[in-house]
Amino acid sequence: MEKVEIDAFQPKFIYIESLPSGMSPKVGFIGAGKMGRALMGGFLSKGVVSPDDLIACAPSESTRESIENDFGVRTYRTASEVCRLADIIVIAVKPYQVRQVFVEEKAKVDKGKTVVSLVAGLTLDGMEQYVPACKNFRVMPNHCVMVSDGAMGYCCSANVTQDDKKKIEEMLSAVGMVVEVPESSMDAITGLAGSSPAFMYMIIDAMADAGVLAGLPRKDAIELAAQSMLGAAKMVLETGKHPDVLKDEVCSPGGTTIEGVRTLEDMGLRSAVIAGVDAAVCKSREMSQKK
Repeated sequence: MEKVEIDAFQPKFIYIESLPSGMSPKVGFIGAGKMGRALMGGFLSKGVVSPDDLIACAPSESTRESIENDFGVRTYRTASEVCRLADIIVIAVKPYQVRQVFVEEKAKVDKGKTVVSLVAGLTLDGMEQYVPACKNFRVMPNHCVMVSDGAMGYCCSANVTQDDKKKIEEMLSAVGMVVEVPESSMDAITGLAGSSPAFMYMIIDAMADAGVLAGLPRKDAIELAAQSMLGAAKMVLETGKHPDVLKDEVCSPGGTTIEGVRTLEDMGLRSAVIAGVDAAVCKSREMSQKK
């Protein structure tokens, strides 16, 4: 299937163009996978942090060279160097790698520093075991931060101040929408925001298949399906109308859309989507309990 590139829309959220000169903290990334690189790129493109104030680590020399070439930032081999030099440490590794970083490699974060964890299932109590006495943020971003239109939720430890929250929210807003929730809601954030792009991709693919079945070229069908979802999302965000109200605006009496809606309801679309999100939420709870 041919890959189709689409332009991401800019929803109605306030993005911070830059921080005042001399006030930008040094931000360090432990982990340089897709999510870490997406956040680095977003922070730099929005001017939230300068290349001089962004560092990262990776054990692979080729990965370090790639980061330096792509972003113009300094890289290090070990997490210990990032923990020592950065004011804000972003943990962007796989769940099983957290122990490697803080137990096996013995990376230490000084008391009072800010730590932002993107690690799935790692609770604030779990973070406290590895980075005690720090200002800890647990964040669940989604895949769409790669095009600066992500959706994410966060919670934080009790010692975090309002100024600390504002600073982190400004950073994260460079790559999308961010909301604060109690930690008890983080599994719901994981299922609804973290996992749902995969569900949306499935729907786009199914819509494109229907377009091909009706005679459209595959490329056109994918682009039309993706743009239709993009536009529908923008309508919800920018009009403030309930999705059900917007749906009714599209459905003419006895028309094509209401016939399609009736069929989708008969086939269980609503129940299937709810069940899919709920399954992701339940899996997130299971992972959190194992930490």
